[in-house]
This record gives sequence, C-alpha cells and structure tokens, in this order.
Amino acid sequence: MKQNAHRRRRRRVRKRWIALVCCLLLVVPAVSYVRALLYPGNASFSVRTVEWFRDHGGSPIVDAIENWKYSRNQPPATGTPSDITAPSVTVPGAPATAGRSTGATHAAAATLPVVKVLPGVRALPHEGAWSVARQTTAGKPLLWTTWFRPDPAHLPVSVAAALIPQSANRLVLMPGTREPVVGMASRHGYSVPSTDHAALVATFNSGFKMKDSHGGWWTTESAAVPLVDGRASVVIFRDGTARIGTWNRTVRMTPDVVAVRQNLDQLIVDHRIVDGLTGNANGAWGSYRSQYQYTWRSGLGTDAHGNLIYVAGQGLTLATLAAAMQQAGIAQGMELDIHAAMVSFDIEQPGPHGTVTGRRLLASMNSPSDRYLVDDQRDFFYVVVK
Repeated sequence: MKQNAHRRRRRRVRKRWIALVCCLLLVVPAVSYVRALLYPGNASFSVRTVEWFRDHGGSPIVDAIENWKYSRNQPPATGTPSDITAPSVTVPGAPATAGRSTGATHAAAATLPVVKVLPGVRALPHEGAWSVARQTTAGKPLLWTTWFRPDPAHLPVSVAAALIPQSANRLVLMPGTREPVVGMASRHGYSVPSTDHAALVATFNSGFKMKDSHGGWWTTESAAVPLVDGRASVVIFRDGTARIGTWNRTVRMTPDVVAVRQNLDQLIVDHRIVDGLTGNANGAWGSYRSQYQYTWRSGLGTDAHGNLIYVAGQGLTLATLAAAMQQAGIAQGMELDIHAAMVSFDIEQPGPHGTVTGRRLLASMNSPSDRYLVDDQRDFFYVVVK
C-alpha cells in the first residue's frame, strides 16, 4: 500500500512539473505576442498578429494561406471599374486629353507620358488622361494623376498612377518603428516631420519588410541593412531627385546619394517588362507562387523624362502590375509593397497651423488617411515641394 501511495505521489509531482513547464513554454510566446501588439507605431491588430506569426516561424503557413486565398479570388471578367474618380483639375492639351492649353501648365503637360489604354477596348471617360491633383498657388503642377485598366481578361480591374515631377519636388525616405530594423534610432522620428507639413505633397508606402525584400536600406543617418548587388533600388540624391535601377549595375553609391531603398528585382528595364515573371525563379519577386495572387499591389518607376511614377491597384497579379507600370510610361521600375493593409498613397493638402488633409489616390485604399503623419511601423516615402 505504501509503495502504491508513493507511486501516486510521484505521478502527481511529475504532472505538476509537466504542467509548470508547459505554462512556462506558453508564457514566453504570450509575452512576445503582447509586446508585438503594444509596440509603438501605427499598425492594425491583424497586421501585428500576422507579422508576429511570420517572425516566429509561421511564414510558410501564411504564404500558403495567402496563395490559396488570393490566387482563387479572381476579379470578374466583365463589367465597369468601380474604383475611379473624376479628375481633380482637367488639363486640356495633356496626352490623351482633348483641347488646348497655354502657359506653364501646357509646358508641363508636354512632358507627360502617353498612357496606353487597352487595345480593342473602348476607353471610358477620363481613362488614361492626366489631371493635376496638386499645384502651387501660382498654378504650377506638383502632382498629376490618372487611372486606366491594365487587364483585358478582367475589365473591372483599374489602377491609378501618380506622376511626381522631379523638377518641382523632393523625395524623402523615412524609417518606421519596426522597419527597416526594430528600434532603429531616427532623429527625425517615424512620421513626416512637422517642419515639412507646410510643403507636403504626397506620402506613399515603401517595399516589403526587409527580411522579405532580399535587399538593403541605407541613409546618411543609418546603414540599417547592408545593400545587395543586383537588387532593384530607389536611389535618392542630395537634391531630392531619385533614380530607379539595379544596384551596382545601373545605379551605385556616389557622394551625392543620401538614401537607398531596395526591394526584389526590377520589373521594368528600358521600358520593357523583364522576362520570367510567371516563373519567379529564386523568389526574385516575392515568395513562391505569390506572383499569381490577385491582390493590392504597388510599384514605382521613372519615365523617359526622369519623373517619378507611382502605380497601384487591387486585383492585380505581378504580371498585370508590370503591364500597368509599362502602360503608365515607366522606363525603369520596381515593385513596392502588396496587400490592402500595405498599399497606401495619399495626396496631401497642407492647411493652416501645420495641419494636413490627406486624400487617397484610390478611394478603396483602406489605410488611415493620416498614415505617415503619425508614427508608423513601416518605412515609407514622402514628397515635398522644393
């Protein structure tokens, strides 16, 4: 009897130890998860949860779920785009726009690329026509926008493009509280500095998280992540202009460079879509089979005159994003971030006393209208008047 009682006590002790160990094993990830939920910087609950899961070994599972979800969620084949708006300021004389114009506006419009609408598809009102979305008080254009359809197999899909004249504007790269690295020091903070609010023209998303970008992140303030040869790069110079190219092939470090943001491989080279997008060998443009996802996507490039062009839309595969970038007149281009929570472009209108009012490039973009005006977890770009 004593021996049986001793065995029962040992079993109880062993169960208690097992329970204690299990609790400790659960406490560690629970604390980590709570910290991720409370970490400074703008990010939704779902984004924080998914990214915590990815950072703790769950990337293959998340990738598989996303590939299953978005690859099977094809847009309708026929219909009319719903995510379009009338032009902000109609500019006669701009490419794809009828009429005449005179003065500085006409001169600026003459450098705009002609947007190639789908062949054999009747263009809708304002489709492919550039309009002024932001201008100075003297009427000088600071930002042009247009919209068009890139996918003949899914006609309701539309994209928007924003052209940023580099002669009038300055591009800035800013860190977030978690990207490019967690806890990175930044003397200008993690949002658009208040000193730049009065000159602000636009804010927009950067690229993938650094561990997924296959590239690096560098500014004169911080060499946060080593730059990688052969990666698509946004290279910003001291005068605020930028070039898109392949690192140490068509763009490289010079004394005039103040920032570099890399993301995957180039999509557009010398006006041509690169080969191999559907194969996505070695994850050149994201995780395995992510190129087939119908989702929000964004890209950035330069046109023949060196102007920056941002392109974004929902229901896009990698191939249709590349097609849209080419249609918009991009000569050198790269993909930025993807998915609804990440793709964000706001046309900013400064007001009195440092206030700023944001207007989305596409109405269906679901990020907060003040994103990047408050601290954000992701790095981003903003544009100010020179």
